[in-house]
Amino acid sequence: MRDAYIVTSIRTPGCKRVKGAFKDTRPEDLLSFILSEAVQKTPNLEKKDVEDITVGCCFPEAEQGLNIGRLVGQIAGFPQTVTGATVNRFCASGLEAIADVALKVMAGWNEIVIGGGVESMTYVPMGGYLPRPHPDFSREHAGLYVSMGITAENVAKKYNISRAEQDEFACNSQLKAANARKNNLFTELVPTPATRFAAGDNGTYRKETYIQDFDDGIRDATTKEGLAGLQPVFAVGGTVTAGNSSQTTDGAAATIIMSGEKVKSLGLKPIAKLKYFTTVGCSPEEMGVGPRYAIPKLLDLAGLKIDDIGLFEINEAFASQALYSVNELGIDMDKVNINGGAIALGHPLGCTGAKLCATLLANMQAKGVKYGVESMCIGGGMGAAALFELCE
Repeated sequence: MRDAYIVTSIRTPGCKRVKGAFKDTRPEDLLSFILSEAVQKTPNLEKKDVEDITVGCCFPEAEQGLNIGRLVGQIAGFPQTVTGATVNRFCASGLEAIADVALKVMAGWNEIVIGGGVESMTYVPMGGYLPRPHPDFSREHAGLYVSMGITAENVAKKYNISRAEQDEFACNSQLKAANARKNNLFTELVPTPATRFAAGDNGTYRKETYIQDFDDGIRDATTKEGLAGLQPVFAVGGTVTAGNSSQTTDGAAATIIMSGEKVKSLGLKPIAKLKYFTTVGCSPEEMGVGPRYAIPKLLDLAGLKIDDIGLFEINEAFASQALYSVNELGIDMDKVNINGGAIALGHPLGCTGAKLCATLLANMQAKGVKYGVESMCIGGGMGAAALFELCE
């Protein structure tokens, strides 16, 4: 099979659901902007050269429904010949989209493709607007439908992840992200147009656009003591709080992938190759353990060991599950989420897999790291992981 080369990987800021900068910005606008920016940032590439766009989205309905993967291509000004699709693997949807289009390049089916992700948790709430669990099956298999917060409590209790450990992990995530923002380390972030409605005359409102250039969920003044004062939100006497859980967030991200022939003909210097992608299944009641099993499976495919990996981006759905996975695998914490994770930066569901790809590749370039791994747990009881190799 051919290699799949990543030439551009970028993201919008992640902004808080309902209260953040993107609360009035439709998901189609976020995604169409970042798609256009990805092409613009790729020398010698035009929109007509792209063959297909695949987008991850966890709850593809309402404003982000009707095959948003096709719609946003048209909104962004890609020709009608550029096709589009939407995929859903819950929290790994954005990474699934990138892996799917990369595999098509590897197989020789496509030459230039885009994989990305989007989620507006302001416009479409977690669970969607019309969830309808199967009435008979759910009686025997309630774990498939249970709140993700309960699964985090299950992991903390079963594997003895203490409240203090979770709060320390969460505090570190916030402080790392605050440092990265202060020192302009989020080089993958593209300032993005945001919409707001300002009061006008006679009870009317006018639509305004401004540029949002930072992740607005970072809490610079976070302390372990402050986190310790928060009440558990999913179980009486539990340990999972709003402070040691990921933030619900709006955002979009895009990655352009090409064959080696196209990279050469366009005179581009690729960032990295997507080498392997894999998924595993686990108990839905403790879905957060997914990375603990997906990462070893990925490394077995690649013939590598934990110590061969220079950087990890492991989604911080909850501190309990991220800590468990890192500790069980013996990963050096200094290699994990070096600029903070979803506890500070947000988890925009279908966007996260694409967002973490952009972040990981930027950090690999900054550190000169050969191999990087992205991984996350997935609602319903799964884990996913991908291996990236930095190009010389």
